[in-house]
Amino acid sequence: MKKFLILMTGHLFLVLGIIGAFLPVIPTTPFLLVAVFCYSKSSSKLHEWILNHKYLGPPLNDWEKNGVIGLKAKVLATFMLSLVIIFRIPFLKVALVIRIIAIVILILVLVFIWSRPSSKM
Repeated sequence: MKKFLILMTGHLFLVLGIIGAFLPVIPTTPFLLVAVFCYSKSSSKLHEWILNHKYLGPPLNDWEKNGVIGLKAKVLATFMLSLVIIFRIPFLKVALVIRIIAIVILILVLVFIWSRPSSKM
């Protein structure tokens, strides 16, 4: 039963990741990373499938095997998160402390992204 729930969670996150590839408000990579993790724990066949996928596989393999985030992905993430920080968060109708926390979290995400290598050593 546990393996089945992990597998279903992997399917859910795969679908969310694919949707995120087409909708700019939904992130793709974190969802796909969760899907890869879930598949690694529940189905070696699906784990191998996603890692060998023509489009999804290369960046997921880079992350899983080497902890690498490609330069193109870093630049895109920086651009998108900067747009959110500059044009969205300041206009949210929530307490100032919540907006500050959101900005700090997004900046920490960028620090993490840029702390990872861009290519295999």
